Amino acid sequence: MAAVAMAASGVCLDCGEPVGTTDSFCESCGAELAPLSVSDGRGDSLGACEICPASHISADGYCESCGRKVRSGRDHQEIDLRMVAGVTDRGLRHYRNEGAMALAIADTGNGPAVVAVVCDGVSTAAHSDQASLVAVRAGADVLLAAVRTGGDPLTASGAAVRAAADAVARLPVPTGDLPSSPSVSAVLQSNAVTVCRLGDSRAYWLADRASAAEQLTRDDSVAEEMLADGVLSEADALASAQSHVVTRWIGADVSDPAPHVVHFEPPGPGAVLLCSDGLWNYPPEPAKLAELALPAAITDPRGAARALVGLRSGRRNGQRDRRPGPVPPARAALAGRLPAPGRYHLT
Repeated sequence: MAAVAMAASGVCLDCGEPVGTTDSFCESCGAELAPLSVSDGRGDSLGACEICPASHISADGYCESCGRKVRSGRDHQEIDLRMVAGVTDRGLRHYRNEGAMALAIADTGNGPAVVAVVCDGVSTAAHSDQASLVAVRAGADVLLAAVRTGGDPLTASGAAVRAAADAVARLPVPTGDLPSSPSVSAVLQSNAVTVCRLGDSRAYWLADRASAAEQLTRDDSVAEEMLADGVLSEADALASAQSHVVTRWIGADVSDPAPHVVHFEPPGPGAVLLCSDGLWNYPPEPAKLAELALPAAITDPRGAARALVGLRSGRRNGQRDRRPGPVPPARAALAGRLPAPGRYHLT
């Protein structure tokens, strides 16, 4: 990606003048050296064939192995920044991709920092595709600015959700329409991770030992409430008709917009996964996700994210299984880490 090459080369690719390794902007021409990468259907989208994902895609968008037309724009988009990568896919259930993601890397005095935001759509809400896109951009802008200026990621995470909510509220939609979007974000700095979420999009810590993998967030959903109240078991709650009914989200009709924030200090090597329910439903267990994603997630986040998103459609290694039902949309962002020991707490 050009944003990474600018800082790594030591020169601004816009004007050719020298830049520092920790500079966010070129002092000569003002160009942003490490801008956000957003799944808005534009830019360097690394498309892949859904049937044979390892195959080459021709310049006119066809798979050179099976001849299928590869979906373009926001239908399927991939972002690869090396340290962090993401994949978003429309699936076959919706006629448009209602989710979005924004990723960025910023060089700081303590080394590179990663910012990632994933927003899903709410199927019953109008204009969810617009809501998710403006929400990821507004939220990631706040987080990236805080990282660059040495701000507190815990405080910035709350501010990012408020900025996202304001952006959604300003959408030019008909009166009575209430665009909505669940959200999860992460800021990875040195040996600590700050996760913030509202809704049922999740964050996982995928440890190099699968048994040590953890789900870092709890869902704002009817299923989670039934589980907490002891009404149903986890399996029964997930199998119920209300399993994916969210109770909080980013939108104008939310009475309690305060997000949940997690400060996590990983105990060893691993990766952070942010994903929508279209992915964690296949499967939700942290250990299983870790087995599927690692060790590739640490050295090849894009490849691991692509494999995870492909899994929920029943496609693995170019083959399709016989899982019935429509293929749901899914988003996944993965950042590989080799951190120092620590722990996490919820606030």
